Amino acid sequence: MDQSHIRNFAIVAHIDHGKSTLADRLLQLTGTVSERDSMEQILDSNPIERERGITIKLAPVRMEYKTADADYILNLIDTPGHVDFSYEVSRSLAACEGIVLVVDSSQGIQAQTLAHMQQVKARNLPVIPVLNKVDLPAADVARTKRQLTEVFGFDDSEYIEISAKSGLNVEAVLDAIITKIPPPTGEPTKPLRALV
Repeated sequence: MDQSHIRNFAIVAHIDHGKSTLADRLLQLTGTVSERDSMEQILDSNPIERERGITIKLAPVRMEYKTADADYILNLIDTPGHVDFSYEVSRSLAACEGIVLVVDSSQGIQAQTLAHMQQVKARNLPVIPVLNKVDLPAADVARTKRQLTEVFGFDDSEYIEISAKSGLNVEAVLDAIITKIPPPTGEPTKPLRALV
């Protein structure tokens, strides 16, 4: 496949903002996992991760996504959200060309949102800001957008409002990954290099 049709990205978020749920929906939308084989927290394989509902170790997965124009390979890294696993996040960011930042619209910016974004800015990666849980009664989308704009400088047109749990507007995230995250750089004909 042409390198221009590859996207390497990570999903980052504060703990319990819906990062793994969004990863689940992306896997379903791309047909990587069928509805029949689907379960919550597909990428969380460790029993503690599944029991506590937190991601401890990064989990990479390859998805194939077909648009009307072309076929794409989307390489997703689902990262930990807990502060104790920030090294795993830094490893993920070193292996991708952009991120999807998930923020719970009922909670707004939290500690790990700030910590992750410091690392993202240091690497100068493109960011897709996603407001999750917009269907909850406690959601305050306008306030969360204001916070993100004031702290990180996002433009109002950049936000994608979703409900990862119900699947509402999640396809817009896939489209943004293709249009806003650049393909990997490098020469495929040169000797292989790896990040260890």
